[in-house]
Amino acid sequence: MQKLEAHEMPLHKVFSSDYDFEIPDYQRPYAWEEEQAVQLLTDVVEALDRGTEEPYFLGSVVLVKGSETPKADVIDGQQRLTTLTILLSVLRDLAEDPELRGDLDRLVTEPGNRIRGLAPRPRLTLRHRDAEFFATYVQTKGAMAALLALNVDTLRTDAQKAVLRNAAAIHRQLAGWSEARRLSLVQMLGERTYLVVVSTPDLDSAHRIFSVMNSRGLDLSPTDIFKSRIIGDLGPEASDECAIRWEDAEEALGRDDFADLFLHLRMIFAKKRAEQELLKEFPEQVLNQYLPGKAEAFVNDVVRPYADAYEQIRDTAYEAASGAEKINAWFERLQQVDNNDWRPAALWALRHYESDPAWLDQFLRALERLSASMFIRRVYTTPRVTRYAELLRQLDLGQGLDSPAFELTDVERAETRTRLNGDLYLVSRIRKYVLLRLDELLARGQGVTYDHPLITVEHVLPQNPKHDSQWAALFDEDERARWTHRLGNLVLLNRSKNSAAQNYDFAAKKAKYFTGRGGVVPFALTSQVLQHTEWTPDLLQARQQQLVEILAEEWRL
Repeated sequence: MQKLEAHEMPLHKVFSSDYDFEIPDYQRPYAWEEEQAVQLLTDVVEALDRGTEEPYFLGSVVLVKGSETPKADVIDGQQRLTTLTILLSVLRDLAEDPELRGDLDRLVTEPGNRIRGLAPRPRLTLRHRDAEFFATYVQTKGAMAALLALNVDTLRTDAQKAVLRNAAAIHRQLAGWSEARRLSLVQMLGERTYLVVVSTPDLDSAHRIFSVMNSRGLDLSPTDIFKSRIIGDLGPEASDECAIRWEDAEEALGRDDFADLFLHLRMIFAKKRAEQELLKEFPEQVLNQYLPGKAEAFVNDVVRPYADAYEQIRDTAYEAASGAEKINAWFERLQQVDNNDWRPAALWALRHYESDPAWLDQFLRALERLSASMFIRRVYTTPRVTRYAELLRQLDLGQGLDSPAFELTDVERAETRTRLNGDLYLVSRIRKYVLLRLDELLARGQGVTYDHPLITVEHVLPQNPKHDSQWAALFDEDERARWTHRLGNLVLLNRSKNSAAQNYDFAAKKAKYFTGRGGVVPFALTSQVLQHTEWTPDLLQARQQQLVEILAEEWRL
């Protein structure tokens, strides 16, 4: 039975020889922003100004710590402990009284004690990438001036930048105070400000405690907890190397996308729709295959290559001696779909066939066809995810480009065509995707790009033509109802237009509404319209059939 301890501790006991705080490398970096740091100071100052002797609680910290040693790995509370250290260091270096300065310095650093066998060292050690910086510029007595003189843009990590910004913000708040008022704040912090310190010698127990506690800090994500299990399975040298590789992958993707990657990894391994939260399912479905004994393989063979694949997909940054532009074009098309359920299959393909752009081109063509059909048919989440899960199972069985899950049934092909032939404009989610895809096919080989800041879908035959306009003479009410919102009547524009011009007659609309600057139109779909002298039901009939057939041929409908 692991012993759990929880105590209310005044800060002078928290920042004492009883605790040697270390931030494990699997933890996220220091990330509090200026607003959060100043809010912590504001809360303490408000408690001070209330003038009562009642204790003030700053929240909790969760530690992995044995009862016989001061060494304490911080599982939750890093942001608060780091910010408090910054605050105490600012107060120390602002203090005019040498004795007060010394008292504050002993809260920030352990001066050492030969009788107790304590070496001089900081009370709090940050992750290895930031520990030396923090010790040099924050925890060293008198170093605050050097810290504040630094240029934030020259600092190596986001954590170091956050330390500088927050120290500067706290220093601005306190520099104008009198020595007496700062002393009152120090006394308030030391004697009447408390943290609830929860400690257990078992890492898993600490994470369970953390998961049910409500703290004011930035929450650990599931990936932080997975990282703790992986790093904990390794020896010291391997754990340092793997922590760096993991951290590099997380920094390359950013925290949110890195967390998203683990949702996709769960799908790649489990090949079924999520039924419970990631924190519960991922260890059972993925991590337990690597623990114990294969943690390094999980980092090297799963996290790093899949993070690299994710980055290439997200940034359309695939590289190859030839064919890379085709692969990146597929990534760009797929990212226009309104869900990311296709991404695990794309990650799998890039992970296993990164060096074969010809194979990837065929695979992504098939994946885009399947994704587009389900998108157009508005297939809802469960059957959509089930289809991709089946595809992943077939890929793992070696079926590759011949995977049956890629194939559309006769019913699915017919329904996709029916949707393309319907009132496309009224299905707002899919209309731009279909039109951009069609425009690409019409402009094939012309070097067309779609990086315009604004792309809109517009009608040729207006939605509400005036009763005395040319449109009313060319289209009766039934014909307008039939054609207004269908594919043949829609075009793309790359800038906002005057809404009053939407109802112009055809000739005026071509000249004033559909032409670009200098008469250049960036869309082949719109250029086609400009080639016509009139816009009639018969022309729309032919155009509708032609455009649907182009898409049907591309998607093999």
